Amino acid sequence: MNMKQVERLNYLIKEFINDSEDYKNPDVPLDIMEKKRILRSLMNVRMPKTISPEVLKIQNEYLKECAKEKGIVEPKDIPAIKNSLSIWQGDITRLSVDAIVNAANSQMLGCFVPMHTCIDNCIHTYAGIQLRAECSRKMTKLRIKYGKDYEQPTAVPLLTDAYNLPSRKIIHIVGPIVQNRLTPELEKDLADCYINILKMCVENRLQSVAFCCISTGVFRFPNERAAEIAVGTVKKWLDRNPERIERIIFNVFTDEDRIIYEKLI
Repeated sequence: MNMKQVERLNYLIKEFINDSEDYKNPDVPLDIMEKKRILRSLMNVRMPKTISPEVLKIQNEYLKECAKEKGIVEPKDIPAIKNSLSIWQGDITRLSVDAIVNAANSQMLGCFVPMHTCIDNCIHTYAGIQLRAECSRKMTKLRIKYGKDYEQPTAVPLLTDAYNLPSRKIIHIVGPIVQNRLTPELEKDLADCYINILKMCVENRLQSVAFCCISTGVFRFPNERAAEIAVGTVKKWLDRNPERIERIIFNVFTDEDRIIYEKLI
């Protein structure tokens, strides 16, 4: 980590502490990795609100450099396995595609749990605080239209800018939650997630998209069945819509999911 990044990190910790209502005097460690954790945690818990242009400028510089340090991955760096389909294992925030897919919750404001390992937390962290602010503005408009208790329905995508991520856009989607057992209705809901995202890509001229493993993990959709639905749905859509999208990437994080997707594609 270069000295300029260290200076940005120290500055941002100080400013986000000053901006915080609940964490005015936290112990700030000297270790760089722990400092990064403190900053990410402060960003994770921050409610959507304005901040000074100077802080925003330094945050953007810091996050852009973080993206470079992690390594930006272009679609050309990922081999196409079959037609326009690819698999890539790793951190979705590294992908320089037209859109990445975020597995969101119905509040659409990101994950507020400090340092949580979910994709929602990771995407909001490295996009920057502007992302939560945009999501909040869009949800406010939807609540004005549909009522104050409105929550984003399952399989209805929401499009935002990606801010400090290498991708151009983020498509946020609420996947189905498996409570007791898997049902045909839940399987249809998951298929609709993929179909509606692809439709949104076409409508917004997004030519490359990276799908996360929607509804697996804490939403408890079985990994293998989720992958079967994902690949099957996307292949059928491509058959009906040839050449509408140049590249579709199934982004996986674990070896288990990579093996499952490799068998299916």
